[in-house]
Amino acid sequence: MNNQDIYISLDIGSSSIKVLIGEVNNEQLHVIGVGNVKTNGVRKGAIVDIDATVQSIRKAVDEAERMTGISINQVVLGIPANQTTLQSVKGVVAVNSENREITDEDLERVIESAQVMSIPPERELVNLIPRQFIVDNLDEIKDPRGMIGIRLEMDATMITTSKTLLHNVLRCVERAGLKIREIYLQPLAAGYFALTEDEKSQGTAFIDLGGGSTTIAVFEDDLLTHTGVIPVGGDHVTKDLSIILKTTTEQAEKIKKQYGHAFYEDASEDEIFEVPVTGTDIVDQYNQKYISEIIGVRLEELFELVLDKLAEMGVRDLPGGIVISGGVAQLDGIAQLARQVMQTRVRIYTPDYIGVREPLYTTAVGLIKYANLEDEFYGRSGGSESVYQTVGAGSTPPKKQSNTAEKLDNSNKTSVINKAKKLFDKFFE
Repeated sequence: MNNQDIYISLDIGSSSIKVLIGEVNNEQLHVIGVGNVKTNGVRKGAIVDIDATVQSIRKAVDEAERMTGISINQVVLGIPANQTTLQSVKGVVAVNSENREITDEDLERVIESAQVMSIPPERELVNLIPRQFIVDNLDEIKDPRGMIGIRLEMDATMITTSKTLLHNVLRCVERAGLKIREIYLQPLAAGYFALTEDEKSQGTAFIDLGGGSTTIAVFEDDLLTHTGVIPVGGDHVTKDLSIILKTTTEQAEKIKKQYGHAFYEDASEDEIFEVPVTGTDIVDQYNQKYISEIIGVRLEELFELVLDKLAEMGVRDLPGGIVISGGVAQLDGIAQLARQVMQTRVRIYTPDYIGVREPLYTTAVGLIKYANLEDEFYGRSGGSESVYQTVGAGSTPPKKQSNTAEKLDNSNKTSVINKAKKLFDKFFE
């Protein structure tokens, strides 16, 4: 097995931590190792207990390592969309070469130029997504390299997040003994591959229904245009079942997964199951129809919150409809309920790879495919480098920003193309 083609993704969720080991050959992904453990220390996408989170990461890594025999030391990390902002920026430079041919170095300089704008000290730049390049007033260019021109411009979207949130995640990963190869915004990587080309172009909302929170990402013209988080997810459904059925949270979670149905009209009255009542020897009986009403009420509220969030973000129309993924998307009837509440086309996305054919692995798979697509464009191999760099704030060029980041990697120097590569988040194909 060629280590050059191996990628490891780390998806830190509120309810579970997923580690995926994937081998990519000829643009085909083969999942060869999976680690999936319950999360301790994360609430609503944010780290609330570093020690507990570190232990959960180590368990997930150990699980994936035992499955493959591969030692994991670097990962492609996903950052949650909590406190994320998207902002339009512009870079402008003069082409340097004597023959006026645009090179990788010109791309690096125009990217650095776009970062000149001041970023508040409490925020950190995560990704810079080019929308278009302009060469001497000729716009809508995807790849200007090799073109002849005097002036190179770039319109881009700058993604920033809370420095506290980001550095707490980095600290957990570092203390778990891992280095970070790349960092991507979770809904950017997941949505890019969960949506079809038409959906990304027309205007579609990607909704990741997680345990502790729900993430919304809107794509239009092949670009991420809006993102937001709602602090409600599948754990709230489990809690409702636990309270109403008078049973433990663990038992409620099992019932939700085994008998749960989101759409009341399609639920079965004949499917009867027993539920032990907490603190007693009593066992109650319920049918799927009964718990479907409990689940449906909570999810209906959630989808209404999604509509409110979309309106708050200024999204009035979604010609491409809605694509749902995440752990809660496994519930039967959820697509029907979403269509009824949101009055638009709804599709459930499930990764189609052996070992991870469940919606909860969408982000972990997306992180691997996202990193590989970048490497293919730049002619690099997965696993060939264990470099982590945080993009600089203010007017500084890309560089490591903190002691945490420096500890993660203090031995590698990035070339011009590697600096540029970090920021070309799937703009090119």
